[in-house]
Amino acid sequence: MRKILGVAFILLVLTGIILAQTISPNERKEKMPKILVVYYSHSGNTREIANVLKDLTGGDIFEIQTTTPYPVEYSAIVEQVRKEKSSGVKPKIKSGFAGSKDYDLVFLGSPCWFGTIATPVETFLSEQDFSGKTIVPFITHGGSGLGNSARDISVLQPSANVVSGKAFSRGSLSSAQKEIADWLASFL
Repeated sequence: MRKILGVAFILLVLTGIILAQTISPNERKEKMPKILVVYYSHSGNTREIANVLKDLTGGDIFEIQTTTPYPVEYSAIVEQVRKEKSSGVKPKIKSGFAGSKDYDLVFLGSPCWFGTIATPVETFLSEQDFSGKTIVPFITHGGSGLGNSARDISVLQPSANVVSGKAFSRGSLSSAQKEIADWLASFL
């Protein structure tokens, strides 16, 4: 943990030194992307990744919540999601999201359900406008990887720049902080 924080601190200091030499403080503030981490988590795995992303990026965070919680028992939730997917019915979600106008980069987290984003995330995306924003999916899964998440997000947000994102296996969550830090370093 200390090693990761140390590396993150060094990267921030080096970035600060480089920026300080090339642009003014006002320009520097304008050039830093405003980051938002939005996620839905059923079991807590996606929440864990979202909180690490928030801590490492300094971004704001918003949790998508359904008005009626999903069942805890695995076969019951699978059956409910299967019905939602086959009927096209999206679950109702709680309001409270202030909008995306202040953000440049959006990390969008979801468990992988039936090879794509969870239905509460579909509801959220169908109610928002992320035009001109970059959306970076992060998906937690038990073996299916990203599935079709980036493609399906692009369908729901055709005017956003949706990048391929990152999948996190539930078996690797204990070592996810380093994995997330390495992933962030590749594009931030």
